[in-house]
Amino acid sequence: MKHLRYILYAVVACIMVMTTACIEDDFTTSSSDTLTFSCDTLAFDTVFTELGTPTKRFTVYNRHKKMINISSIKMEGTSNGKFFLNVDGMTGEEFHDVEIRGEDSIFVFVEAYIDPTDKNNPIEITDHVQFLTNGVPQKVTVTAWGQDVIRKYGETITADTRFTADKPYVIFDSLVVEQGAKLSISPGATICFHDKAYMEVRGTLEAIGTQDAPIALRGDRTDNVVGEIDFDIMSGQWGGIILAPESFGNEMQHVLMRGSTYGVYADSCGIADRMKLHLYNTVLHNASNSVLTSIHSWIEAEGCEFSEAGGNTVALIGGKHSFVNCTLTNYYLFSAIEGAILGLGYVLPEEEQQGTPLMQANFDNCIIYGLSTDLNIGDLTGSNVYLRNCLLKSAGENDDNFINCIWEGEPEFFTIREEYIFDYRLKNESMAIGTGDMNLCPEKASIDRYGNNRFAGESIDIGAYVWVEQETSE
Repeated sequence: MKHLRYILYAVVACIMVMTTACIEDDFTTSSSDTLTFSCDTLAFDTVFTELGTPTKRFTVYNRHKKMINISSIKMEGTSNGKFFLNVDGMTGEEFHDVEIRGEDSIFVFVEAYIDPTDKNNPIEITDHVQFLTNGVPQKVTVTAWGQDVIRKYGETITADTRFTADKPYVIFDSLVVEQGAKLSISPGATICFHDKAYMEVRGTLEAIGTQDAPIALRGDRTDNVVGEIDFDIMSGQWGGIILAPESFGNEMQHVLMRGSTYGVYADSCGIADRMKLHLYNTVLHNASNSVLTSIHSWIEAEGCEFSEAGGNTVALIGGKHSFVNCTLTNYYLFSAIEGAILGLGYVLPEEEQQGTPLMQANFDNCIIYGLSTDLNIGDLTGSNVYLRNCLLKSAGENDDNFINCIWEGEPEFFTIREEYIFDYRLKNESMAIGTGDMNLCPEKASIDRYGNNRFAGESIDIGAYVWVEQETSE
């Protein structure tokens, strides 16, 4: 029995030695067995300084059959910024003896925080994630563009003020322009709004950009929603612009506004002889509700694009309105569309209430077309609303209110909704080409947002954009 016990001990000892030998053999120590990575460079979008970025990641692969032990993982630390690492779920500055099984992988997560650069233009920041495996150094480059910004926290403007194009502005909470004050925005300026932030104008807004230097009004997210899809396509990132009842004489020229909740909201002023807002070659794009709402206000627009909304793209109630060579459309992505592209209210004689005049409106050389119904009212008889030389999605007939319109028209936009391309210029086969009325377009609206002359040919195109012939290959 005693001999049997010795034999069992010997067998167990042999098994332990063999197991230990197998475990040691599972690790490769060859300098030729190194790591591979899912990317050579991990690139962040433009980062506002003093504000951390969302997390990005890359994958570290062990393509070999045996396990690899990574002696060290750390940031090189050569940039004017701070990059933070998380290796396979563990956060730290430097990691040692990180093991990857044979033919397996781990994730490395990176966040960036960039110090102020004291520059107006973005500055590229570059650093490296260093790996040391079996005595062999390897690295993955990490880059980001750092942009200094001017931050405004719940600010109220009480005297005439100008926002310049030197640095972007980021608005937190609200920006209020008090009655008697004017906010002027210079060409090329960018105003970013943090989550739920908004602008309320009780005085006057004068946002005048140019074709070469438009003004941008947008959310402050510069990263991607998922994969390669960035936040530029997302609505509801910030509130919008409220034009209070006491606000008049507002101007928006060459402005690109996108990603809001309620767009531009012109609150009721009840005064028909003072213009609330003038829009020229401006884009109001992608709002959760409407990109433009007007309540008993006077608004005029030339050469403008109104696009993508969860409700009516444009909602007008009463007031006085003029839209010339505008494109009103809706291919909204994020929910079912609730409302017509052009929603009209307080229009027909039976809606009239004592003391409040019904809407007066002209829509000349306009495209009204998209996934939803074009107009919420099919019969405008008896109203002071007129559509002249407009291209409409609906089937219908011309009458005293619909004059020389193209019914069941096909504008043939370049928009490809499934690929997040929203381009409302005209293809060669568009029915909007040359079918407008030159006499309805004033000289001040002769140039479109891209610098093309509406009067260059013998006829004028319908919509915000002048048709430019494309080669077949394009």
